Amino acid sequence: MYQTDLTETEWQYITKVLNPQARKRKYDLRMIWNAIFYLVKTGCQ
Repeated sequence: MYQTDLTETEWQYITKVLNPQARKRKYDLRMIWNAIFYLVKTGCQ
């Protein structure tokens, strides 16, 4: 787990905003969000 990974509380907040009727996803959205936050925090390209 990285410092930038979402906590369970943060993830619950985000899932309330996401469309629950969306089709099944190929990739786990939580992992995608964690990757985005990691890139933003570290400045990786």
